[in-house]
Parts: sequence; C-alpha cells; structure tokens
Amino acid sequence: MSGHHLILGGAKSGKTSYAEQMALNMGDKPVYLATGQAWDDEMRTRIDAHKASRADQFITVESPLNLISALEQNRDVSRVFLVDCLTLWITNLMMAEMSVDESVDALIHWLTANTASQIILVSNEVGQGIVPDNKMAREFRDHAGISHQKLARLCETVTFVTAGIAQRLKG
Repeated sequence: MSGHHLILGGAKSGKTSYAEQMALNMGDKPVYLATGQAWDDEMRTRIDAHKASRADQFITVESPLNLISALEQNRDVSRVFLVDCLTLWITNLMMAEMSVDESVDALIHWLTANTASQIILVSNEVGQGIVPDNKMAREFRDHAGISHQKLARLCETVTFVTAGIAQRLKG
C-alpha cells in the first residue's frame, strides 16, 4: 500500500479543486503535472484558465505523454505531485498510438517503487454513462476503467467527487 491518492469524478464535478487543495495541504509548492494538450482554441483557453487559477501555488510541468519522466525529473523539487488528469493522458497515448496498458503498468511500477513521494492522481469517471457508439470511444472507456481499477488497488486513498462533494471510497 502506498500513500498515493486517486480522485475520480465526472466533468466539472470539483475533483480538480479538491485535489489542488489536498496537494497544497500536503506541502509547499507541489508539482502539478498537467497532461492537457491544446488541440484547438477552446482547449487552449481552458488550459490558460487552469494555469491562471493555480497562479504561483504550484510548480507546473506540462507532460502530455511522459508522466514517468516528469515524475522522475522532479523528485528533488517536491515530494508532492498532482497529476491532472489521467483521462487526458490516456487520450494522448491513444492519439500517439502508444500502448495504454504498458504505459499504465509502467506508471504503477514507478508509483510502487516511489512511496516517499505523495502522488495525487485525478481522472474522469467515464464508465457510468451510455455505451459509446464508436470503437475508439469504447476502447477509451475500457482503457480508463481498467486503469482506474489497477490504480485504485495500488492507492491508499480513493475519492469520488460529485457536485463538489468528496466521498471516500477507500482509505
């Protein structure tokens, strides 16, 4: 068991705000590993708004694909990391035609070996809606669900956030 945390929730559920407050309570200047990529103007605006809201409370590292490298390179900077979010990371891996399963397993291996750091993982729960109507969307939903199960087994704490209310599922 590790001191790592998995925070799940739907879109605009309050999970990121909850995770940010948790990270700030755990230590000075946590490292914020942002996985979002600006594929269009709307996403660029969202990313800019997220950066502005964090101001200088976090050390922000953009890491759309190489989470393990970013974690490794910043271990001496802070012992508290916030990864936001895993579902964007999974999307990026799929778009780059990289193996999601191998990447998630490598992340789990790194998390298991690095228990001195506190890692907060944020992800969208996407398995509670309708079955997607296309193959890629179904594969994405399956990758996210399987990844969440694997990470939930590893993490000491799992929290589900709905309407800004955090519900502890584990820990």
